[in-house]
Amino acid sequence: MLSKRTRIYQSFSEYFQIFIGIILASIGLKAFLLPNGFLDGGVTGVALLIKTQVEINISYLLLLLSIPFLILGYYTVSKRIVIKSIISIAGLAVFIHFENFEIITEDKFLISIFGGLFLGAGIGIAIRNGSVLDGSEILGVFINDRFGISIGKVILVFNVILFGVTALVISTEVAMYSILTYIVTAKVTDLVIEGFEDFIGVTIVSQKYAQIEAAIITDLGAGMTLYKGRKGFGNSGEKQDFDIIHTIINRIDIKKMYRLVANIDERAFIVEFDVNNVKGGILRRYLNRKKGKKLAKFLAENQQTKS
Repeated sequence: MLSKRTRIYQSFSEYFQIFIGIILASIGLKAFLLPNGFLDGGVTGVALLIKTQVEINISYLLLLLSIPFLILGYYTVSKRIVIKSIISIAGLAVFIHFENFEIITEDKFLISIFGGLFLGAGIGIAIRNGSVLDGSEILGVFINDRFGISIGKVILVFNVILFGVTALVISTEVAMYSILTYIVTAKVTDLVIEGFEDFIGVTIVSQKYAQIEAAIITDLGAGMTLYKGRKGFGNSGEKQDFDIIHTIINRIDIKKMYRLVANIDERAFIVEFDVNNVKGGILRRYLNRKKGKKLAKFLAENQQTKS
């Protein structure tokens, strides 16, 4: 179990990062989107749309519009996430209320790009630390839980309606720029949540598994998990017992991995799949090459002994 000191440190780290996320999101709203009448998606976009029609402080609108979604969250997600989200949304409202920025640019394209960039970074950091700055994610979770509709589809429909209303109430041009802002926000949010490193999972089935294992360790410096395969049938008929190789590598090494396997066994069966998140192991700290060569040599000798 984690010590009390470790838990306190983790909580402090999470809330500090959420604080950074709030600052970035408030910059995106107050320095770019609000002064130029642009919208984002979700509850934030609804608040911005109402602000263009009624003289109500945007911070009050964010708080009021978030209440129904936070109530939904109480019955859908954990109480800890709801508490963090209340603190985050309240913090964002406070920062927006008191922050004052000069207009940085009047270029509509730059406003959409950089407004979405700051807002997406802020939302992404908040989500990574167990909080939300926009209630539409909670709505998506709630509908998915009750009706089985995917969260992505719920948010998409929500925003299609929002931008359609924007085109009717304000202008088609503002709606189009707001869609661009939303796309940038969504992409940056995903990037912050998933990280800059892009990993790929690979499963390899081959009769020459020992040579492939050694090549992956020696030339890629990547670790792996081995599963014992049983007899089966393929293009070449009955298969004997063998090792099934399962490894995770950086996407940048995927072509090299294919070349390594092809040089050893052109008929190897390879399954490639996306990896959303990884933790621990030797993935981020690749094997030492000298140790890798020794391990590869050991694997080869061990295979000869079995033969």
